[in-house]
Amino acid sequence: MQTRRSFLTTALTASAAGALPLLWPEIAPAQEQVFDPTPQYVRIRKDFLPGQMLILPRSYYLYWVTEPRTAIRYGVGVGKAGLEFTGTATIDAKREWPTWRPTDEMIERDPRSYGRFKGNTYVQPGGPENPLGARALYLFQNGVDTYFRIHGTTQPESIGQSWSNGCIRMLNDHVIDLYERVPLGTVVNVL
Repeated sequence: MQTRRSFLTTALTASAAGALPLLWPEIAPAQEQVFDPTPQYVRIRKDFLPGQMLILPRSYYLYWVTEPRTAIRYGVGVGKAGLEFTGTATIDAKREWPTWRPTDEMIERDPRSYGRFKGNTYVQPGGPENPLGARALYLFQNGVDTYFRIHGTTQPESIGQSWSNGCIRMLNDHVIDLYERVPLGTVVNVL
């Protein structure tokens, strides 16, 4: 009876002599995937149901599941290391041209950028200069605002980057499209 060890020894010897192909084919170097933020329909695992949203920060993509095994994929920008949101939330509020004010943690972390907000209650009105862009979807957990958003941006170069203070950024045209599709109560999974 042939043992696993004798089988491997024989196969490797034969392979080295050129008589057999390698048992484990050489793994070709992975082709570099080019990031494309353009919304497009893609296949998705069957365990994600229509009406769910999935965000994969490491690949910079958001998936809105439209039907079984099909989603619209959007390119996004995500939070810097240590500032990113992970877990499950629901979209409990939506705003067109939202107002914005940095959190106290943001002001403390970066007083040079956010110093004009220190010691006052100023809220930046919505509009083309507002960092939240054209639309915002507000993430909640158990009815409590997480202060994380899926929103547009005035910095389109941040898409495909880990650049934000934790929010998920989208190009304004893309967040407008998503905003129209997504109802309140949508479950968002950020892996």
